[in-house]
Amino acid sequence: MAYALTPFLAWLIAGGLKFCINSIKSGRLAFGLIGYGGLPSNHSAIVSSTAALIAFKEGIQHPAFGVALTLAFIVMLDANSLRRQVGKQAAAINRLTPESDTPLRERMGHSRVEIGAGILVGVGVAWVMQRLF
Repeated sequence: MAYALTPFLAWLIAGGLKFCINSIKSGRLAFGLIGYGGLPSNHSAIVSSTAALIAFKEGIQHPAFGVALTLAFIVMLDANSLRRQVGKQAAAINRLTPESDTPLRERMGHSRVEIGAGILVGVGVAWVMQRLF
């Protein structure tokens, strides 16, 4: 049960924190800022919560931890490199297109700080869940 619930709770908590932070920064409810990018990284929270829960419950020598850690690295590298580049390309395309066109979403990737915050959320949720289950 904990292995299915933990990543969901990490996603929910990271998303809730991101919504609150974006709302405070923008001075209004930030429903339009929900999605890719921002602090903390939902994707990093999800995969790090899974890897951390496996480490806490099974130990770091367990093969499942190696698989979860590999998946976490792939997701976080993608968030920091590929998706950030896609966001930069969207910004460049938006500057080239007429104002009447629908702009592309520019907030796609994450900074290292946003990824680190996601990891902290994920590990924190995993720690709480392993204490409960």
